[in-house]
Amino acid sequence: MRVIAGSYRGRKFKSPPDNRTRPTSDRLRETLFNIIGPSITPETRFLDLCAGTGAIGIEALSRGAGYTGFVEKVRKNCALIEENLDLLGVPEELTVVECSDAEKFLRQQREGAWDFVYFDPPYDSDYAGTLSNLADDSYGILAENAVVIVEHHFKNHLVDEMGRLRRWRLLRQGETALSFYESV
Repeated sequence: MRVIAGSYRGRKFKSPPDNRTRPTSDRLRETLFNIIGPSITPETRFLDLCAGTGAIGIEALSRGAGYTGFVEKVRKNCALIEENLDLLGVPEELTVVECSDAEKFLRQQREGAWDFVYFDPPYDSDYAGTLSNLADDSYGILAENAVVIVEHHFKNHLVDEMGRLRRWRLLRQGETALSFYESV
């Protein structure tokens, strides 16, 4: 795997040794960041939820995000994310890696509000619970005008609205879809 663009452009990082984690393809990462990249600034707080290898969060850092959180349930993947961050030389103060279930993290998170949340659970997961937690104002997860991007199988139809989240774009690439939500 490699970083597509930004300060770590072209740098390679490790992928998981097994097939249980489905990394986001280079092509889809490039498409995603062509859409959201211009909005990423040094003040951007980016959350890679169900991070897997950390490829999305690493790409956000490479493109200028000031702080990135990685949340992953599988301990081996958490160690892989930390190894990849070390391999790339990412300063520790720019990141946090939490080995936790996504919903548990969202209910208990103390990291402050996030400007972007990328949510990429296993395709057979129940998306509704996590989306509901993201949409819940009382958790303080989303910054004002935050963007939530959900990666899912194109046959998995997600709601257009949930709480304060409104979908503004649905993009399909092969069998994968990205649903873009804004917090209102």
